[in-house]
Amino acid sequence: MMQSFALYSSPSLIPSSSSRFTLSKKQPSLSKYRPSITTTTLRSSSSSSSCSTSSLFFSSPSLPSKSKLTFSDSSSSSSSSKPYKFLKPIQSSSSATAVPSKSESAPQGGAKLIPLVISVGIGLIVRFFVPKPVEVTKEAWQLLSIFLSTIAGLVLSPLPVGAWAFLGLTTSIVTKTLAFSTAFGAFTNEVIWLIVISFFFARGFVKTGLGDRIATYFVKWLGKSTLGLSYGLTISEALIAPAMPSTTARAGGVFLPIIKSLALSGGSKPGDPSAKKLGSYLCQSQFQSAGNSSALFLTAAAQNLLCLKLAEELGIKIASPWVSWFKAASLPALCSLLATPYILYKIFPPETKDTPEAPAMAAKKLEKMGPVTKNEWVMVATMLFAVTLWVFGDALGIASVVAAMLGLSILLVLGVLDWDDCLSEKSAWDTLAWFAVLVGMAGQLTNMGIVTWMSNCVAKSLATFNLSWPAAFGVLQAAYFFIHYLFASQTGHVGALYSAFLAMHLASGVPAVLAALALAYNTNLFGALTHYSSGQAAVYYGAGYVDLPDIFKIGAVMAVINAIIWGGVGSVWWKFLGLY
Repeated sequence: MMQSFALYSSPSLIPSSSSRFTLSKKQPSLSKYRPSITTTTLRSSSSSSSCSTSSLFFSSPSLPSKSKLTFSDSSSSSSSSKPYKFLKPIQSSSSATAVPSKSESAPQGGAKLIPLVISVGIGLIVRFFVPKPVEVTKEAWQLLSIFLSTIAGLVLSPLPVGAWAFLGLTTSIVTKTLAFSTAFGAFTNEVIWLIVISFFFARGFVKTGLGDRIATYFVKWLGKSTLGLSYGLTISEALIAPAMPSTTARAGGVFLPIIKSLALSGGSKPGDPSAKKLGSYLCQSQFQSAGNSSALFLTAAAQNLLCLKLAEELGIKIASPWVSWFKAASLPALCSLLATPYILYKIFPPETKDTPEAPAMAAKKLEKMGPVTKNEWVMVATMLFAVTLWVFGDALGIASVVAAMLGLSILLVLGVLDWDDCLSEKSAWDTLAWFAVLVGMAGQLTNMGIVTWMSNCVAKSLATFNLSWPAAFGVLQAAYFFIHYLFASQTGHVGALYSAFLAMHLASGVPAVLAALALAYNTNLFGALTHYSSGQAAVYYGAGYVDLPDIFKIGAVMAVINAIIWGGVGSVWWKFLGLY
């Protein structure tokens, strides 16, 4: 029986932030017909105009148990085909007529009581019940208690992270622990604004469809087998990563839609035993490879930039940071990228091994997409311009954030993005708020001597075991990595622990640049530990193709494999580069 293959294409027109939409309550039924594309009209409540965007619904009969997967064109699909019940169409509603039912009523606002009590309690216990060391001032100890309470709230989430960080900032001002100008000083931090602008670049990739086009080319070139598909998607993400600095945007906006299309066309359905035919393996492979793609380039993930900023506050200045980062990461990251799909193919094999028709269908998909649009060419040129300035910025005297600002200005002037796109990128503005709070507090803890005091305490403890600096390096790196089981955010982990662990490395005699880069690389690798360890983790787990026990099992196994590759290959490579 022939199956159809339809690759998801991101809509080129994104509704403005003022538009309101509600999910249909109707439960669509399963269909035995081929996949079909249903077009849903999105109508903005703020204007009478409407835009049409494609909402893909897939329906496929189950395949006979075979190891070979074939495809056929979906253009002749029956118009009566209905969507699977796990996909719901988005229907527009006017703000004047939308009346939510009781079941759709908004959840009660305010903080969650138990997480609130625990988070505040941690700060109060440290402030009033833990004896203050004589080496630490009262203001420093008070700031530490507020910082720990803030971190606890970011983990337990009594409020959204931005709101909770604002409460921590307010507390530091009300208690006169920090002056207003000092507390808000980090909002002018260049690195934080570089991170914010990176979210806008990622939106440009999704809006223009450029990321989707690049990934589809690799399906065409390498997609004759399931393993080839995995390598095609992995390589395409590595190429997109330096110019699309959001792992979550890459996962949700480009790669998961393609993986779902491939899986559904092969009869591999989420939440079903058939998930292991194709979808489970592709999701796991892309998820585990993403950390290495993010570690390969400085601009491939927001947390990378934050790590180097925190390192700079401890006096570690890395010359030509983009080039230095890439040189140190290149060999171990590329080895891991090449090994990951094959290792997972052996320890977590897909039931479907061959996909002979995928390249032809990807070629047809590209034909339907048409030639590269003007906006895509502008996006390509702008990102090449920005990356060039990131690489040679030090020599030219152009800061990384200025390069990003120039790139965003080009996209705005030429209409690839409009200001509504930037305003509606809520994650960027939320990141600005809570990153600035964490960076500001972490910087003041360093200035007040807290980080130095903590690192000296740990260094003395390690000294009692007579550990050499390489042994201390291994212990601290492992501790930093596996503590992430307690965190639901890579950037939250960096804000909470990066400075402290880096100071511990320095106090233990670890070479400064090696310590700073290794911790930063680890920050990317632990993003695949669990289903909550990063933004892309939530995206891939939410697709429904991977069971929770498999997420934890594969996450632990690949953590060990990455440690072997990065520890073995990396140590030799870093010695060659003169990092120690």
